Amino acid sequence: NSNHTFANFIEGDCNLLARSAGIAIARKPGLAYNPMVLYGGSGLGKTHLANAIGNEIKMLHPEKRVLFVTSEAYISQFIEALKNGNAASFSSFYQTIDVLIIDDIQFFSNKDKTQEHFFHTFNHLHQSGKQLVLTSDRPPKDLTDMDERLLSRFKWGLSVELQIPDFETRIAILERKSQTEDIELPREVSEYVAHHINTSIRIMEGALNSLVAQSKLVNRAIDLNMA
Repeated sequence: NSNHTFANFIEGDCNLLARSAGIAIARKPGLAYNPMVLYGGSGLGKTHLANAIGNEIKMLHPEKRVLFVTSEAYISQFIEALKNGNAASFSSFYQTIDVLIIDDIQFFSNKDKTQEHFFHTFNHLHQSGKQLVLTSDRPPKDLTDMDERLLSRFKWGLSVELQIPDFETRIAILERKSQTEDIELPREVSEYVAHHINTSIRIMEGALNSLVAQSKLVNRAIDLNMA
């Protein structure tokens, strides 16, 4: 997703280590932290940061083959390959990737065949000096029904948590989004939304989208009463 970059990823205490490590990876993919596992609750910016790493690598190293794929898509592709007798081609394709980013690896749980295939893909890429970036809703040690060999490899690099942003960071996220989309958002409104929604950036941005829609429908500026 080209919209997810470091430039529009708001830095705060909640994500400082993850963002700094992501930038280090983008500068020297395969050499900094490999693999990198980003973990945390839903809507805290893991997917944004994973995409930002990929986009930065593409900009700094245009010769690199960078692939972002959700775990669901990977599983679906693998099943299709098995069904069509193309498992070897599937493996060959993934072994050509320089930077592999897989979102939501917790969905590999209970998928024994997929885990076995990914284990071999992981080994090939890691041994070849290729970069792996993984996201999860929990730390590797808490992943259940996962091959112990895979879990041990997830721990080879850096696992870093994205936490819930503090009040000031939430305001900054809202106001950056409103500026990007040319929305007039009074500070009292951003403070109100940031105060009442404190568990998920995604839900908070959804609330802003609802305010924008309401503003357009009733042809009225966004204000505290509307919020």
